[in-house]
Amino acid sequence: MDDIPRDQLSGALRRGAVKKHVAAIHVSGKLTLLQRKLSNVLLLNAYDTLTSQSTFSIDARTLCLMIGYNSNDMDTLKASLRGLAETVAEWDMLDEKGQQEWGVSSLLSYAKLKGGVCEYAYSPALAEKLHDPKVFALINLNIQRKFTSGHALALYENCYRFIRTGSTGWWPMDLFRRLMGLDGSSYYESYKHLNAKVIKPAVAEVNKTSNILIEPETRKKGRAVSDIRFQIKENPQLAILDLDDGRAMRHGPVYGRLREQGVSDRLARQWLSAYGEDQVSAKLNYVQQRKDVKSMVGYLSAALKEDYDASGKPPTPAVPLTRKAERLRRIQAAVEARNPTQRDADKRLFASQIKDDVLRSNFERFGWISPLNIRAIHEFWEDMDPTIFEGIE
Repeated sequence: MDDIPRDQLSGALRRGAVKKHVAAIHVSGKLTLLQRKLSNVLLLNAYDTLTSQSTFSIDARTLCLMIGYNSNDMDTLKASLRGLAETVAEWDMLDEKGQQEWGVSSLLSYAKLKGGVCEYAYSPALAEKLHDPKVFALINLNIQRKFTSGHALALYENCYRFIRTGSTGWWPMDLFRRLMGLDGSSYYESYKHLNAKVIKPAVAEVNKTSNILIEPETRKKGRAVSDIRFQIKENPQLAILDLDDGRAMRHGPVYGRLREQGVSDRLARQWLSAYGEDQVSAKLNYVQQRKDVKSMVGYLSAALKEDYDASGKPPTPAVPLTRKAERLRRIQAAVEARNPTQRDADKRLFASQIKDDVLRSNFERFGWISPLNIRAIHEFWEDMDPTIFEGIE
């Protein structure tokens, strides 16, 4: 998932309160697998401006791609959005002053589809809770796409936040059923049925599909199972599939300098990926030497995009751009205009259309400037925006 600043979240661990309130936000009702994936993608898309912006948007094609729903069946997407708007989220936790706070809200305050774009919003109270790093569970979209069971994805979400502690802690069985969307079902009040139909299959899928390995443990009161917990450890065989992790990039010195200047995790990795460490480091040195800079992040962004020289101005091109260079410039501008979630989706969509291993490898290495895929890249972006190359002979 996105790329929320992982160093600040400490792997989605809720600092200090992790042993007290296991799941700060409970979701009533039974979310389908599609709805659960959808809610994660919508939250990722909105997260950076969750408390400063009232509405959010994402194009429907990107949305379907990110949840692994490759279909033009908009009715199913509408039904899933309707389900999120009708689903209640409830929280009961200690606030920053130690006072107990209870609240309830629909998962989405509204959603609409218009012109191929999905627009949606959260209630202000829920947005505040979702943006709290002690509450938010970081879910990797590449992993969630692989799940085929809603119960397995629900179990993964509720276990992954405890990867650093190695255990979820004991959950009363009624809370566990609630977390799995099973409260109100008399059939699953029987632990025998719950274990056979939900716990065992969900554990098996989490261990097979995700980057963690979990093992359930139970304790009893008398003859009845009263509590359950899950021991958690990293899955060494599948951790490398966490493609959005950016672990190596985060260990670099330039990344650390960017973070010190207030650059978000997502933006820092985006710049390093697009411009390389040397270029970013050079522009960072330049910006840090400037005086009276009101917004360090904004000035650095402009310096990178416009390639500022020592005078603080973009270099004047000596000759007009060639047709090839102008096409590339327009593609880069189109990429810049899309948000990080959409950029990731665009790359995945284009890569999925490449059948030749050599061509795919070249795209993975060079991205949208891939020389071996240049014609296909032009066609891809022209399909996205038929006017993108207007005026180029």
